[in-house]
Amino acid sequence: MKSLTPFYDPTISYEDNYANGPFGLFTQLSHVENVATQTSQFLNLDVNLPFGMPAGPLLNANYIKAAFAYGFDLCVYKTVRTRFHKCHPLPNVLSVHPNGKLSSNLDTVLADTNYTQPLSITNSFGVPSLAPDVWQPDMADAVKAAGQGQYVIGSFQGTQGHGEIEKDYALAAKLVRETNAPILEANLSCPNEGASKLLCFDVNKVERIVNEIKNAVPDRPLILKLAYFPDDEKIISLLTKVGSIIDGLSAINTLSAKPVNANGQPALGENRKEGGICGDAIRWAGLDMVSRLNKYRQQMDLKFTIIGVGGVSNSEHYHQFIKNGADAVMSATGAMWNPLLAIEIKKSLN
Repeated sequence: MKSLTPFYDPTISYEDNYANGPFGLFTQLSHVENVATQTSQFLNLDVNLPFGMPAGPLLNANYIKAAFAYGFDLCVYKTVRTRFHKCHPLPNVLSVHPNGKLSSNLDTVLADTNYTQPLSITNSFGVPSLAPDVWQPDMADAVKAAGQGQYVIGSFQGTQGHGEIEKDYALAAKLVRETNAPILEANLSCPNEGASKLLCFDVNKVERIVNEIKNAVPDRPLILKLAYFPDDEKIISLLTKVGSIIDGLSAINTLSAKPVNANGQPALGENRKEGGICGDAIRWAGLDMVSRLNKYRQQMDLKFTIIGVGGVSNSEHYHQFIKNGADAVMSATGAMWNPLLAIEIKKSLN
């Protein structure tokens, strides 16, 4: 596959990407090929193709409008907060070169700017967010841009250190609801908050957060964004507590690793020795997590929707995730470097 220009430019700051992006094919919306598909059900909604982009690359309404035009029918608006939160300094994105697949044990990986296929990257942003008075009207604009069979999913998270975390999650959910976003996603798995302390592994806290969100916004389906769970016990515990309350689970976010440069120094800087890895090297973990969620969904007679994420860069990967039990599939890295991915998957179905 020839390499295309990514629609997010890793050489410039997050703020410049926000203001001036998207780039590449995402600036050419007038000649996009429209490929018809048979509609499917996603959270009781008719969707053209249960495929799209997870929280991350779609920074604002301009990005989402382009993604919709290119046939990504489920678009997650980048995670927002209840207050302004600044981005980590550059670099935020680097190519990484693990030997084969990445393990879930904090591997050390070479990182550089050599973006070669099959592509894996580290991303380290720290979940930046503009203030609600900026992102709310913009998210509302993105919601209005959805065509038939297309949906914006509003991703949000609470911020530590501002009172009870579950209350901040609930407030964020309410602010997202005010934009008319039809689906909510609570991000519980940001790798830049420390690999061992990911919120999604604190099952009791997750239960409190879910109950607060559901009380605050009872009329919107709620998806939880999860990391890779090494052991089944924790999955069973999570599903026992919230499996019948939530509407969907999106897995996985990233695997954490230690990106280093050619000299063995932390590639993201001394203050960021770890980064979340996405792309080709983590597909095994996404597929594995989807299979296990699907197994326990059946065993426990639960009804939640499963969204498979991790290393999807061609139509074959899409079909693998569906076969493993995913009801919908999303791609971040693969889609960023190949904006034609949704069109290619639609053609593979016809």
